[in-house]
Amino acid sequence: MAILEIIQYPDPRLNTPAKRVEKIDAATRKLIDDMAETMYSAPGVGLAATQVDIHKQIIVIDVSEDHSDLRVFVNPEVTRREGVAVNQEGCLSVPGIYDNVERAESVTVTALDRNGARFTLNASGLLATCIQHELDHLQGKVFVDYLSDLKQNRVRAKMKKRQRKAA
Repeated sequence: MAILEIIQYPDPRLNTPAKRVEKIDAATRKLIDDMAETMYSAPGVGLAATQVDIHKQIIVIDVSEDHSDLRVFVNPEVTRREGVAVNQEGCLSVPGIYDNVERAESVTVTALDRNGARFTLNASGLLATCIQHELDHLQGKVFVDYLSDLKQNRVRAKMKKRQRKAA
């Protein structure tokens, strides 16, 4: 397994919509394993392939305290959204930045697992928030896009300043 580089906002590659995965093979499963290792080492609770500059519809999520509940979603689709919840979100592509985002309180998602088996999951709470957040990445959206123009400009400036210092 390998730790992949997580691209950071405002990198335009984060705005690239992901393509459906046509075939789940050994290379796809290796990517899933590498994404999981990257997410855990970051540390985070979710990672979309878009964030590691691979524009395929794959996300990994583990909201458990002990990293014992890895969930893999290939070609995920939300088929139901219900309720409204506002939660503070952060993102591995926007490190150190947190803000409130309004999303559905619960969702139903249909996807393929790492072996290509189709499943449906009803999720609420943190898992529902995480699923919606990662699905946004697959559509080329970052949680910062939900913030006001003023906040977006501040985040962009802060991230660019950090990147200049690191260079």
